[in-house]
Amino acid sequence: MPDRKTTHDRRPATVLAHSGRNHGENRYFVNPPVIHASTVLYDSVEAMQTRTQPYTYGRQGTPTSEALEAALNDLEGAAGTCLAPSGLAAISVALLSMLGADDHLLMIDTVYAPTRNVCETVLKRMGVETTYFDPAIGAGIADLIRDNTRLIFLEAPGSLTFEMVDLPAFVEVAKARGIRTAIDNTWATPLFYRPLENGIDLSIQAGTKYIVGHSDVMLGTVSANDATFPDLKATHRALGQHVGPDDVYLALRGLRTMAVRLERHMASALTIARWLQGRPEVVAVRHPALETDPGHAVWKRDFSGACGLFAFELQPSTPAKAVAAFLDTLELFGLGYSWGGFESLAILAKPGPNRTATRYDDTNPLIRVHIGLEDPADLIADLEAGFAAMASA
Repeated sequence: MPDRKTTHDRRPATVLAHSGRNHGENRYFVNPPVIHASTVLYDSVEAMQTRTQPYTYGRQGTPTSEALEAALNDLEGAAGTCLAPSGLAAISVALLSMLGADDHLLMIDTVYAPTRNVCETVLKRMGVETTYFDPAIGAGIADLIRDNTRLIFLEAPGSLTFEMVDLPAFVEVAKARGIRTAIDNTWATPLFYRPLENGIDLSIQAGTKYIVGHSDVMLGTVSANDATFPDLKATHRALGQHVGPDDVYLALRGLRTMAVRLERHMASALTIARWLQGRPEVVAVRHPALETDPGHAVWKRDFSGACGLFAFELQPSTPAKAVAAFLDTLELFGLGYSWGGFESLAILAKPGPNRTATRYDDTNPLIRVHIGLEDPADLIADLEAGFAAMASA
């Protein structure tokens, strides 16, 4: 009889379906039970003093939260995972676990805008100095490293503008200088890019997006390697971070179908991105999986897929009222700032104010879209109606 594969050997879709299930007394149930708990009782004074039992207080973990953490450990190839009540909370925990007073942080200039706000408020008050860097700098990041540099924070592709990043170059420099690295990997998820396997120390996801997948739960995750998990866990516990059991349950449910959903998001997004390339109203489509994208070669080298999020630029002569008419006419694309759910979304993006190390001088109106699970033909018809309204305006 052939040896069965271990979790490490199984492919991601199988890991998603089976990890975090069937432990101990819960092995009889397909889905782990939802345990609502604050107080945990002890068998004796000795047990309370020695903390030898597996559960001590609801905030510090239950079988429900452990199930999701275990599944994410398997998916990420992590030593441990911490859950947070939002993607931004997960980013904050990751930053605080690696940085202290008088430390120096290198932050990619195309980062998610709320991450920049954490740097300019909380970290600045702590005495942490942040230097923002051009995502195209690659190995040149070595010139920005100081004696007190502790962390390089990455995001790929860039938020709103979707530039690809030479991640191996950053990792090589960081390892040579003994500096930690972290990445916001929400766009690719571990299905399409595996940060920890590629030498990055902390892998962060806004689980609100593709893990949950149904636009009804806020969640963040940080998965760490052996070297960084102790500090991550200690900081997470000190800050009292906690996710409610019902939200954990919904995240576990979403996780089971994430591989199937992402394949559909990717295929539909590429169909619509290629259609947009042929529209006279569009001057450029920013999607690294397109062969014409400047970052395509890097994306193809490092990533195994793409999600449903990308952007496109309208003609520079498009007036604001015409852009508003386009967006207001859409029926299947909601106007909303999140993404990753089953529904399609669109926003007018304005990257310029969120850059300091680089300049974003492109004045073309930039539309960011998330392609959901609707039929692409219906989404294209909706976009056609929007373009017709744009022309009328």
